[in-house]
Amino acid sequence: MSEDDHDGHDGGDQAGHGHSEQDHGHSHSDSDHSHGNTGQDHADHDHHHHATGPWEVAVLVVTSSRDGGKDESGERARAALEADGHTVTEVAIVADDETAIHEAVQSRVGTVDAIVSTGGTGVTPDDVTIDAVEPLLDPELPGIGEYFRRLSHEQIGTAAMLSRATGGVVEDTAVYAFPGSPDAVALGVERVVLPELSHVLGLARR
Repeated sequence: MSEDDHDGHDGGDQAGHGHSEQDHGHSHSDSDHSHGNTGQDHADHDHHHHATGPWEVAVLVVTSSRDGGKDESGERARAALEADGHTVTEVAIVADDETAIHEAVQSRVGTVDAIVSTGGTGVTPDDVTIDAVEPLLDPELPGIGEYFRRLSHEQIGTAAMLSRATGGVVEDTAVYAFPGSPDAVALGVERVVLPELSHVLGLARR
């Protein structure tokens, strides 16, 4: 469904149900529908609890290649993070091995503010990043993967459902796992990580 479709639904009540106050034989003043706890309701949702950056981020490139320095996906992630003012502490290559990935993430928790991995999130037997990362996430934030797949659908269609991208918090470090293609990790960093990174860290460190 496109954004235009959503807009159409938003306006449906007004367009399809054009009743005036006189049609119902009564009117309502503002005082009839006052809501005294509006401010408290918003506070309960923690919508405005943001920490402040910039942040230190480690980028992990999960691949069978031994030359991580030339990996385009890692460099795309670095460029997007640095363009937003954050410090990329490293772009490290990690073998596509479950134990190696698990240890690479775990060893960096607490040394950086966030970890972004790229690669190994698909459905082939050697796509083991999610198997390695998920047990560490406490909590896992399913909305990260859900939102990424929604955005990815706009680029690649139904193939987006084959990605197991996810993210969450490990102690006080935000962790994200995106696919290995340069476009996918750029999308993940620019549209998923950066808009909410400070919010995620602020809530995780309360």
